This record gives sequence, C-alpha cells and structure tokens, in this order.
Amino acid sequence: MANAQQPISALQRYEFYGQAQGTGYTISYYHKSPIITQVSIDSIFEVIDKSMSLYRWDSKISSFNLSSTNQIILDPHMQKVLKKSFQVHKESKGLFDITVKPLVSIWGFGPEKTVGIPDSSSILQTLQLVGMNKLKMSGHKLIKMTPGMQIDLNGIAQGYTVDVLADFLKSKAVKSFIVEVGGEIRAEGYKPGKESYKVLLQRPEQAQGVKESIIELKNMAITTSGSYEKFRTVKNYRFSHHMDPTTGYPLKSSIISVSVISKKAMDADAYDNVFMAMKPQDAIAFANKKNKMDIYLIYLDEGVVKEAYSKGFKKYLISN
Repeated sequence: MANAQQPISALQRYEFYGQAQGTGYTISYYHKSPIITQVSIDSIFEVIDKSMSLYRWDSKISSFNLSSTNQIILDPHMQKVLKKSFQVHKESKGLFDITVKPLVSIWGFGPEKTVGIPDSSSILQTLQLVGMNKLKMSGHKLIKMTPGMQIDLNGIAQGYTVDVLADFLKSKAVKSFIVEVGGEIRAEGYKPGKESYKVLLQRPEQAQGVKESIIELKNMAITTSGSYEKFRTVKNYRFSHHMDPTTGYPLKSSIISVSVISKKAMDADAYDNVFMAMKPQDAIAFANKKNKMDIYLIYLDEGVVKEAYSKGFKKYLISN
C-alpha cells in the first residue's frame, strides 16, 4: 500500500505573476503537480474587478456610484467587503470611511483627472456627500440615504482579493503558498525543509536611516500603507491620497508608513488606513488593545525619523 502522504522533497514550486487591479501580483506555491491554472487566477481577478473596480464602467461599484442610482443588489464579494467596512468604521470611530470617493476625486486621485486643488467651498459642498451614516445595508441591498454619494473600496478590496486567492489555493489542497497583490501579502505553511516565508518590510525614501527589517510570516498576512504611495504636489503643497472624512482635506500625519500583521489581509488592509490617520502613540495603543493585529510604524518626531512597534510585533522580526 502506497504512503498517502506526499514526501516533502517531491513538492515543486510553481509561480504566477502579472498585472491586475492596476498593480502587480505574484503567487508562489508548492505542490506535487501544477494544480492551479492561469485561467483560474485570471477568473478570480475578473470577478472581483467586475464587483469593486472603480476603473471599470461595468462594475457593480461603478453602477452604485452613478448619480441616477439609489440602491443596488450586492454580489457576495462586495457584501463581505462592505460588512467589514462598516465594522472597521465603527471600531475606528469613523476614521475608516468608504464614502470619501468624492473627496478622493476632487483632490485628483480618482479615475477622473484633476489638475489643481479644490477651493474651500468645493470641499464643504463635497463633505455633504461624505459619511457612512448616509449609507445603509439592508440584507443584500446597499442604499444611499443621501443622493449623489459615492463609495471607494480601494482601501480594503486589494487585501480582500489576497484572501480570496489564498482561500482558493487552500481549497485545492495547497498547504504552502505566498500571495502578493500590490504589496498586500499573505503566506501559509512552510517551504520544503520547514523553511518559513520571509518578507522584507517596505521602507520609504524618507526613512533611509532606518535599518531594513525582515518579517517571518506563518499563516499570517501583512500590508503596508504610507503617505509616499500616492501623492500630488501642487505649488509646493504635497499631499497624499489619504483623506480626512471630517475635514475634507488630505490627512496630516506624522506617520510615514505603517505595516500591519493580521490573520486576514482584508483586516490588515483596512486598518493600515486607520493607523495612518492616528498619532503614533494612539496607533500603538489601539493595536495593543485590539490584540488581534500587530503594527510597525515609521514616523517623524520633530524632523527625526523614528520607529515604534506594538507589543506583539517583535516575534515576527528576524533581523532589525
């Protein structure tokens, strides 16, 4: 009788990489045979983009964002992401807000091209359309309580995509893999020889004095967000794509970047936006209290670049 357990030496490494969701992706996994196809990977991206891509006119989210639309029937993907969005919005006391799409647009970070910067009256007018209290989920329906409002799920959908890809690999009995989409990463299992997956922490240009750190990922996800990712400069005024839903202006934060480790990439992706909006000490305190995720911050303190960790982060560090 043949041994049902596959010897680890017989496992082969397979890889997919390409462009999707306006960024690059890489999927590596170990298995005895090439059980995953490019068609299946492309199909997952296609289904999620058809649901939540702002760059597709035929997506579910684009349909909701039309001024003529009052409500839509949610598909399963968008429903899961919205449920998590409402949860994070509540837990973050409004810092995470998917209704900032009109603000993102007028500040020049949406699909629409904007050249200058908005005046104060435009910002005040746009703020009337912002606030998740103006949205309602009722069963499979998403309803606008204020006409003209729009949503943007870019701050959470990419992490969700990573989780969907990870769940797909697991459904095919793949026990060792790493999935990366636009810098959002999730790893499961070990490489042959019981070697863990390792990730080099993203380090922005402003933090050249900070030593590189390597993270060991064991059945966890990590995402990184920073003011350096997307920014515009108009008349010497530099501002990032992170919007303050209370003021209508880009966030002013001393945090340069934040990396979040959590079980799910969707959670890490959503909360890295939240931590960017906080003061460093408040972000660390929040992460420590929540006790379901760990964070690493690079921030400016009176012009000096500094680092900070939540209490559980060090266990992931291999070198620093």
